[in-house]
Amino acid sequence: MAEEVLDAIPLAKDANGVYRVAGTRVSLDLVVRAFNRGATAEEIVQDFPSLQLSDVYQVVGYYLKHASELAKYFDERGSEERELLATHEEEWSPRGLRDRLLAAGNAGEVAGRRESPQRDHPGDSAEVAVL
Repeated sequence: MAEEVLDAIPLAKDANGVYRVAGTRVSLDLVVRAFNRGATAEEIVQDFPSLQLSDVYQVVGYYLKHASELAKYFDERGSEERELLATHEEEWSPRGLRDRLLAAGNAGEVAGRRESPQRDHPGDSAEVAVL
């Protein structure tokens, strides 16, 4: 007797070869990493609101059943990630981030792109009093 498949696994491979949970941009990698860190399916859905709880359970189940088959995929994705990070290490580095953000903010003020909140009086404050 042939086994009947009742539900398809909600995974689709995109044009770049990345598995994504169907109908979302969330990759299989992200779901599996969260699961392997100890997150429950419910916590994963909280972190990625575009996911459906039932889809996360199916994807995690598929991963558990096919971990050895997916090992090569995860190794390749890890290599691609390391290569991408190495290529953009300087621009994505947190070193000097504060200075870069401050410089960008100051440039925005000079160019007039950033407006200060208007106050009626010089001593006005944006604080809210709690009674």
